[in-house]
Amino acid sequence: MTSEELLQKVRKIEIKTHGLSRNIFAGEYHSQFKGRGMAFSEVREYQPGDDVRSIDWNVTARMNRPYIKVYEEERELTVMLLVDVSGSRNFGTVSQMKRDMMAEVAATLAFSTIENNDKVGVIFFSDQVEKFIPPKKGKSHVLHIIRELLSFEPEHTGTNINAALQYLTNAQKRRCTAFLISDFVDPKFAVESQKLKDRFAQSEVPPIVIASRKHDLSAIQIYDRRDAEMPNVGLLKVRDPETGARVWTDTGMSSVREAYAKAWNEQQEALDTVFTKTGMRSISLRTDEDFVKALMRLFRQ
Repeated sequence: MTSEELLQKVRKIEIKTHGLSRNIFAGEYHSQFKGRGMAFSEVREYQPGDDVRSIDWNVTARMNRPYIKVYEEERELTVMLLVDVSGSRNFGTVSQMKRDMMAEVAATLAFSTIENNDKVGVIFFSDQVEKFIPPKKGKSHVLHIIRELLSFEPEHTGTNINAALQYLTNAQKRRCTAFLISDFVDPKFAVESQKLKDRFAQSEVPPIVIASRKHDLSAIQIYDRRDAEMPNVGLLKVRDPETGARVWTDTGMSSVREAYAKAWNEQQEALDTVFTKTGMRSISLRTDEDFVKALMRLFRQ
């Protein structure tokens, strides 16, 4: 892609997603994600009428007179976008590839963030964290993010969602709102995350549990219709975009198509179990569908 072509794509996606974020999502974003929690402000001397439950007993003991902790509502929010850049995103059979819709959804969320005067950052991941863009404010920062969404090429093609979640937990010390944008073609993620239990040793806690406890984490699955169903087109040579493996498949056999659909349904059931047990919001977007209504639904969950 030439520099001129990239600028044209950036401008095109800016016009579309900025309009959506300003005219449609701004109110929903503000009401759902603004002012979450209270942040410690200061310690001051106790005054008649103060809530005794706010007394700071450590300071009180040192000063020999009562002091209380003062909190204020957190007004500034940090939004982190975890964007899957693995090989499987380069797939699409109808109107666009998965990577294109991922870029549009991420850009819409980024513009919604700056409309609310919040900070937004991005973690690009494959089977390892490929790039980290620290959270900042401002339109120029969002345009930089969009350019990266459109042009970034990873060094690796595999997928490791747990690695991205671990990086988020380590990099973002304070609570944030995070959106995990992926096609979730990562068998290990679903299998390992199904080990969820009510109580387990700290070393056995799946990364998604730790991340969802620490942050306000939502999952956005973007998939193509052929991820879910195999067409009957006879003998077909297919290639795994993440491993490079090639294999001949007879799509004319109903047993092959049924096994393919069964594997997809089992994966979706596993993901639903993970999201339900961790209390995460989640939506699934198909590449040939409009993502606006689904994203509105995510905000309202």
